[in-house]
Amino acid sequence: MNARNALTNLERWSRALAPPPVKLLRPSLPAVAAAIALLAATVASMILLDTAASDWATHRLPQWFRAIFEDITNLGLSGWFLIPLAFILLGLAAAISPALSRAAQATLTAVAARCGFLFLAIGAPGLFVTVVKRLIGRARPYVGGHDDPFSYLPFAWRPEYASMPSGHATTAVSAAIAIGAIWPRTRPVMWIYAFVIMFSRVVVGAHHPSDVIAGALAGAAGAYLVRRWFAARRLVFGGRDLHAFAGPSWRRIRSALGEVLAKTRPIERARDAL
Repeated sequence: MNARNALTNLERWSRALAPPPVKLLRPSLPAVAAAIALLAATVASMILLDTAASDWATHRLPQWFRAIFEDITNLGLSGWFLIPLAFILLGLAAAISPALSRAAQATLTAVAARCGFLFLAIGAPGLFVTVVKRLIGRARPYVGGHDDPFSYLPFAWRPEYASMPSGHATTAVSAAIAIGAIWPRTRPVMWIYAFVIMFSRVVVGAHHPSDVIAGALAGAAGAYLVRRWFAARRLVFGGRDLHAFAGPSWRRIRSALGEVLAKTRPIERARDAL
């Protein structure tokens, strides 16, 4: 395990994500219809729901209920996903080397591809929203007396004017879609997590419902596009049906990691001898 391996593998993985043919990235009709529906729901919420929801969250909920969701809402921070994934990717980049058997290299590379997909599918929409929400400049519910969902200060680049879209909602939905795409059995749990995080953003008074819906749209669209990008390169997913390829079993992963450790110990002993 060394820095040279890490740099070589990171460069190779980056080349593997070179832009595919544009026609392979075109979204399907159901995906476009879902995006239009979410966009319409965002506009409808701004007109019909946002003011009432902000008043409900601010004045009618008991403090103990809000306090519970103050803790829950922090689970929607992207760092819960991105930091572990980044460490795993760097560790795998450093560990994979020609000294390993082909089976071990293939196993660990497959794990790295899945971690890379998750990192980009969660991180890319989040980065996009982080910039866009500050350019839009929508006031959060606690700005201006909780009664004006149409208060904007574009390009303000201030936290109190960074309400739309919700970054937490973007992270939660993109994580639900990305993780569910690789491990379909996790979908019920991940969607419960996503809806709880989205609900928490309204309860704590950080966002209007329309902010949350817009964040869900951004997260879903971003994760979907990253999935199609990988599928177009036949990485993790099939190019036609977008179904995930079968990943390595836990037994194969443990065996590959055991081989890495076995290759590392002689090097460490040689260094100690010096």
